[in-house]
Amino acid sequence: MPALNPAFADIIELLIAVPDGDDAAVAAVRQRDAALTKPVGSLGRLEELVEFLARWQHRSKPRLDNPMVTIFAGNHGVTDQGVSPYPREVTAQMVQNFTNGGAAISQICGLHEINLRVFELALELPTGDITKEPALDDQMCAATIAYGMEAVAGKPDLICLGEMGIGNTTIAAAIYAALYGGKGADWVGRGTGVDDAGLARKADAVDRALAFHAGNLEHPLEILARLGGREIAAMLGALLAARHQKVPVVIDGYVATAAAAIAHAINPAAINHCLFAHVSAETAHARVLENMGQVGLLDLGMRLGEGTGAALAAVMAKTALHLHNNMATFESASVSTKEP
Repeated sequence: MPALNPAFADIIELLIAVPDGDDAAVAAVRQRDAALTKPVGSLGRLEELVEFLARWQHRSKPRLDNPMVTIFAGNHGVTDQGVSPYPREVTAQMVQNFTNGGAAISQICGLHEINLRVFELALELPTGDITKEPALDDQMCAATIAYGMEAVAGKPDLICLGEMGIGNTTIAAAIYAALYGGKGADWVGRGTGVDDAGLARKADAVDRALAFHAGNLEHPLEILARLGGREIAAMLGALLAARHQKVPVVIDGYVATAAAAIAHAINPAAINHCLFAHVSAETAHARVLENMGQVGLLDLGMRLGEGTGAALAAVMAKTALHLHNNMATFESASVSTKEP
């Protein structure tokens, strides 16, 4: 990869030198699972969720005492190109809605006792319009990644990454096009509900951005700085800090996955501690997951973002862990095991 601005040096080092998971913890979980009153493997991915928690928490008895959804909110200059039917002001208005409890994510978290934190990222200062200038300079991009690392300061035992930002599905599409090739039309979707003309404007904006930045998109962090957004940079930081602090991560949908895609492009092992919550109704999301060798846990036709899919995956993880901890064993329930 090409030489990078020294501002990114520590981030690259942390992405390359990622700690491994705990195989012994997984073995302990499997030993208990084999004793529970059910056929081994009969709970499918619920069993895998408990193993996932054990591996990346480095605990033979994983816990979910402090699961957390984090929403990173940012604004984007590319909205000047008519890529969204909503004005940028909606980002700040929705942040207030999260805080007031009126959003879907607020209700999911309240119902299932999941902590919700919202990080506002200079909403009054949109990123540069990527069709004519970089979204962020290298120093600001690196600083925003570092800021995102603070998301684990509350010591969550599971962190779910979500976002809010008018125009950010266009930004995510541009990142995917730069990483994986193709044109804007290959990666854009309806987002917040654009009509056919709006969809064409999104594709055109991505194509113009790729042409404008051609020659400066060789490294994934260059792609992030030139085409990305503050929320995507901050989610990359949160993802990275979580790995080093032994916190498993749940990635939400189409936009949040862009942060993982940047990490994966630098070091595929850097996202091993990430669970991808769902397959978004944004059609390109399934291809992004396939490019990273990932499978979404859920497929509910959702495309809201805002951490909603990740929160539902956390609910599934809480359910899986509750079953693992509280089901009877064959011995305690006096149930006969299968014949040898």
